[in-house]
Amino acid sequence: MELKKAQQMVDNWIKEHGVRYFSELTNMAVLSEEVGELARVMAREFGDQSFKEGEVANLEEEMADVLWVLICLANQTGVDLTEAFQKSIDKKTRRDNIRHKNNPKLK
Repeated sequence: MELKKAQQMVDNWIKEHGVRYFSELTNMAVLSEEVGELARVMAREFGDQSFKEGEVANLEEEMADVLWVLICLANQTGVDLTEAFQKSIDKKTRRDNIRHKNNPKLK
């Protein structure tokens, strides 16, 4: 699925089921919350923390929640994520095309 299509799907869902978007500031706070939930799962799954009794690893769900809110923010602020992501790849390619290959820490 292209990011543009994902943005349209989220917008359609908000219009049909969500009444309206939360404010941009609220969604920024929600994004921070979702990233924190993802970090908690990562710390338990790949770090030194252990899961609490009854807690399950829901890495996919937490990543999808982060993506959902990020898409909401993009829709609210008029950002085309497909275009923005391509620009990011282009920038990284120009800036870092040999940097990581020459990094002895990565060998």
